[in-house]
Amino acid sequence: MTFDIKYMLDVLKEIIPYTPITLFLAIASMLLAGILGLGIALVKQFQIPVLKQMVAVYVSFFRSIPTIVELFLIYYGLPQVFPVFSKMEALSATILGLSLKNAAYLSEIFRAGLLSVDDGQMEACIGVGISKLYAYQHIILPQALQNALPGMSNTFISVIKESSLAFTLGLVDLFAQAKLIASDSFRFFEAYLAVAVIFWALVVIMTLFQQRLETYMQRYR
Repeated sequence: MTFDIKYMLDVLKEIIPYTPITLFLAIASMLLAGILGLGIALVKQFQIPVLKQMVAVYVSFFRSIPTIVELFLIYYGLPQVFPVFSKMEALSATILGLSLKNAAYLSEIFRAGLLSVDDGQMEACIGVGISKLYAYQHIILPQALQNALPGMSNTFISVIKESSLAFTLGLVDLFAQAKLIASDSFRFFEAYLAVAVIFWALVVIMTLFQQRLETYMQRYR
């Protein structure tokens, strides 16, 4: 069977409308993961008793298990243990799973960003009468987040790619739709190549946005 570029372009036209689902999964998961990851990083930074041991176990667990195993545990396993999750939809389960997993990675990225800020800055703030809370909010955290930006961008790219696993829970996204189309024509190469092109385009756009954001933040700094 020869490669049919016209068929691939036809598949592209059919699956492009599903791109917003992929983007929504990635953006929602990244936002939640960022909030949770920053909280974990601050717990580690301040060495809060009990909580620091709990987050250490959390990070170890979610960095160790494959994403697809985690999604299955959440979508198929949780309802058996906690019936309240029985009405959870595949979209919610995917966002929850990707958020919990990537929060573990982001927490280490944020922690590295916090450690990269010179301790002397906090000492200088205290010396001129600035509170620790104000110093963290307006001086330490902005610098830490800027230093963590490359790692955050890489994580977001990973989330975009991992969102394709949503099809395993029955959610129809880019990959799932292409799979359905390919199963009818048996032209799997063209269909999956169309998916690859869209993901490639999304990552290229994300990379360009990251570069512009880094340039802007450098000027602001």
